[in-house]
Amino acid sequence: MTDRQTTQATRPPDRPVLTGAMLGARAVLVGDRLTVDRSKYTDVISTSPFCFRKGSGYTTIFRYGVVVMVGLSAKEERAVLVDVSDETGQAIGIEEERVAIELHPDHEQGLMADGKLIVRALTPAHVLVLSDILAKSVAIARYERETAGVFETIEPVALRLAESGTIPKNRKALLQLIGAALLAQHRVSGRIAFAEKPDILWEQPGLERLYARLEDEYEIIERGTLLNGKMNVLGSVAETFTDMMDTARSARLELLIVILILAELVIAAITLVRP
Repeated sequence: MTDRQTTQATRPPDRPVLTGAMLGARAVLVGDRLTVDRSKYTDVISTSPFCFRKGSGYTTIFRYGVVVMVGLSAKEERAVLVDVSDETGQAIGIEEERVAIELHPDHEQGLMADGKLIVRALTPAHVLVLSDILAKSVAIARYERETAGVFETIEPVALRLAESGTIPKNRKALLQLIGAALLAQHRVSGRIAFAEKPDILWEQPGLERLYARLEDEYEIIERGTLLNGKMNVLGSVAETFTDMMDTARSARLELLIVILILAELVIAAITLVRP
């Protein structure tokens, strides 16, 4: 966990919700980076991440491109996404994830076998814990898909290298492949601190158990660790292809130098033997 930060601005009293009430949570990845004008939002309950009351529920915006809406109606969700998209110029709906929430003050908190999430109350702290997990899950899903696409592109080149010991002669295509590998590595590294817990747990340690259960259910640590491993592979691939291109270029330069030397010797020899 990072050093404790101030996560709350003003926290109005929680709204009462009936036991057994059904709500929904939706996380949507809308871009690579999200920076919004916070001054136009009211009822702010957290500044890191930025979370505010919206209509009948809450909206949390993460800098790495995810918007999480909890307890909002479908109309309110659309309004939030359109507003964020218009302000940031990002597309809507690159990746998303939903979960149904049921409130039971006396039940054990966590995901049930049917995929429904049981929580005791929908407090701002509960919202921040759930939003952190959903945001990480949907962002990791996006990077998993992108990484898989890069590996599919690399596979034919790697297969040719294994069979013939040569890389494609098309320098532009190879550079594009290296660029794709480096771009995927750059997007993942440093953007999602998947192993870090949300700052709200400093203030609400009683939610540690719920966070741990959600983290385990969504396999955040396992998926993040696997993704980092793939990023290391992509980095090694890019470095290998770059070294091979440099080696091939050096070999061509050496051959050219040898040819020039031979040509100079031939010219010199012809000059000597010419009467």
